[in-house]
Amino acid sequence: MVVESDGLLDESCPVAAPVPQDAVRVRLDMPRVDDIADLVSLANNRQVAANLAIMPYPFTLAHAKAWISMAETPRPETASFAIRLKTTGRLIGAARYARFEDDGPVHVGYWVGEPFWGNGYATEALHALVDHAFTYTAVDELTAACRVTNPASRRVLIKSGFQYRDQSMIHSVGAGGTVPIERYAIDRTVWASLKAWGTGS
Repeated sequence: MVVESDGLLDESCPVAAPVPQDAVRVRLDMPRVDDIADLVSLANNRQVAANLAIMPYPFTLAHAKAWISMAETPRPETASFAIRLKTTGRLIGAARYARFEDDGPVHVGYWVGEPFWGNGYATEALHALVDHAFTYTAVDELTAACRVTNPASRRVLIKSGFQYRDQSMIHSVGAGGTVPIERYAIDRTVWASLKAWGTGS
């Protein structure tokens, strides 16, 4: 689920300029103005928005421009990425990590456009996002959530090493109300073990 975070970042911090992160078939890197057409086309989808916290539906040109501007603004322990196919460079979705609150956990969110569902791209993107967060920040834990009616996202989280915590309710702009969610988390120790065992992908 996409989250917002306030605050400025010291330029010496590596998250001030998020570096690209590669997976097998996808790459996370900075969104660009020439992504706007693909971004609007893919994000303006009720089925995508209804599974996220703050993505509006309809998703307009103005929303796309605002997201790209937000992604370019440095913030503490925050990074926003376009998910691209490595073969073509085309944007197929987005991924982000950020804090809800000053003392709260760092939350990850991701989505992939409907034409690209069922190919394992979300799992690759989440692996890359988790690697980036634990490599370029000092955070010890990442949290995530999915709607209870979204088994595909649940599988992505579990395959990425996230462990179930509990259920809760959250307001979803795209769904137009409050929806039940499952909450998950992964800590740095589990991530390091998965990387060492070679089972994190």
